[in-house]
Amino acid sequence: MTTEKKKLIIIDSNALLHRAFHALPPLATKNGEETGAIYGYLLILFKAIADLQANYVVACFDTKAPTFRHEMFKDYKGTRSKTPDQVILQLPKTKLILDKFKIPVFAKEGVEADDLIATICQIAPKQTENLEIYILSGDLDNLQLVNEFVKVYTLGKGIKDTVVYDEERVMSRFGVRPDQMIDYKALTGDVSDNVPGVLGIGKKTAAELINNFGSLKNLYSELSTDTAVLKPKVKEALKHNKETALLSLALVEMKKDVDIDFKIHDCKFGNFDVKEVSDILREFEFNTLINRLPFLR
Repeated sequence: MTTEKKKLIIIDSNALLHRAFHALPPLATKNGEETGAIYGYLLILFKAIADLQANYVVACFDTKAPTFRHEMFKDYKGTRSKTPDQVILQLPKTKLILDKFKIPVFAKEGVEADDLIATICQIAPKQTENLEIYILSGDLDNLQLVNEFVKVYTLGKGIKDTVVYDEERVMSRFGVRPDQMIDYKALTGDVSDNVPGVLGIGKKTAAELINNFGSLKNLYSELSTDTAVLKPKVKEALKHNKETALLSLALVEMKKDVDIDFKIHDCKFGNFDVKEVSDILREFEFNTLINRLPFLR
């Protein structure tokens, strides 16, 4: 007899709000209060809960404080444009709505939401059996966490077009396994986070190298003994940028042991007070979302 799988949604909140803000036309209340990012965030969350028939939901947020990555590399995220004020103003309001839904919120100075997500992916399966985890995000930074039990649920071309990344889809798109994504990004870099990578190594070459050598560390191990068979230009680029590649690896790898008090049963979804939730959604003039509440319980 097979026990039915339970499903946990972990919301990568800052990434989702940012994506929702840019995916939708401007939206505001009659008083001029901007609400587009919150509306898009809830629209995607409601769809995910209904699609997956989620049993548990938890939200993770970034903080303003510098992280341990900034200590390693002062220019980390240095080229990223400032988060629009319209999104920043909607952050506390999003948390207020999550509170009404009784969805726990995690944020911790010194680490990113991604590190909290990675940590929860480690803790949650130990607290309940037959758990499937879906990371709800506006970007693909979490693909390194995908495995047999963890998937990334994200947006496709539009706000209503969603895509689920499992191991097969990651391999199909990037040419490497999810657990090799950190090695892949250490070579290609990440423009959005200003992770340098190795100059001259593109996506195709990075995938070939990781497939041939298994990991970045294996690759440099063979380079050190000069047993690696590589094109001269590739070998020169790797040797010249070794420190940068290893720094990039440290920057992109998510921390999986953040000290947090996570309990899966606190994340059980559906025990919210319908009137309280309806009142706050009405306050933000999200009347169409109120009609969808019965389908979430």
